Amino acid sequence: MSTKSNSGSVPWVIAGVAFLVLLVVAAWLFRQDGGPTRKLASKASRVDLVGRIQLDLVTAAEAEKSSVLAITDEESEKFADQARAATALVDRERQDLGALLSPDAFQRERDLLSQFSEAFNNLKHVDREVLALAVKNTNLKAYSLLFGPAADTLAEFDTALDRVTAKYADSADGKRVMLASYSARVGMLRIQALLAPHIAEESDPKMDQMEAVMAEEETKARKNLDVLGGLVKVAGDEDLAVALARFDKYRELKTRILLLSRENTNVRSLALSLNQKRKAMILCLDVLGALKQAIFDEPIEGVTYGRPERPR
Repeated sequence: MSTKSNSGSVPWVIAGVAFLVLLVVAAWLFRQDGGPTRKLASKASRVDLVGRIQLDLVTAAEAEKSSVLAITDEESEKFADQARAATALVDRERQDLGALLSPDAFQRERDLLSQFSEAFNNLKHVDREVLALAVKNTNLKAYSLLFGPAADTLAEFDTALDRVTAKYADSADGKRVMLASYSARVGMLRIQALLAPHIAEESDPKMDQMEAVMAEEETKARKNLDVLGGLVKVAGDEDLAVALARFDKYRELKTRILLLSRENTNVRSLALSLNQKRKAMILCLDVLGALKQAIFDEPIEGVTYGRPERPR
């Protein structure tokens, strides 16, 4: 019974082996074939690869923009990693395309790939600079300090001087206390108001101007606090001591804010992204579009793409 079954399967085994041999022969013939079928397949694979390069370039650009606009270091890093990964993929695909184009490709296609490689290298250079700046988020950190600890410290400073003014309003030095306290508070509020535009500013000369005004206001505020400290009744006041301590703390915070603002990484990365990066990206996509069209336009003998070979 078993012998009959085995002998019955022999024809199928022979048929299977013969089919595999035919596949191998067909594949070999296809590889040797230089006719239209192979050329069409080559054209299709190259067009598809150029399309994937275009798509991955756009993916990298979107991730880069997200990194620049992210509001936390974690998000910036995450999107920066995605942008770098997509760019690395484009680099590999570019090399794959180069292998497909040589040595039989038309000179026009090789020239366009060379142009793309040059434009892409420039794009990568800009990308590295943009992403290195974006992940630092110094402007966002400066804003966080300004509207967080600095604003709280200034509010405590203002409240302490308000209490000093109220306590000595009816004393012989009431007017001097009120004037010195008011002037010190106004000066510090002016500094606070100038810090926000300083953080947003791109120009170093304009930042220099704002810092000069802030330094002047700080000096005036310090002098007015000294006036209060020079009054016999006010000199040992606990609220004045609080105001002086908050003044010193605010100065330290202001120094940190200005240092972060001067790095200007968010402003600089956004400017690069909207200018140099955008121009480099457009150039890359334009060259890729021309390369894809050049591949489409390759003449293949015997293939008319639906058009008559000899139109009347």
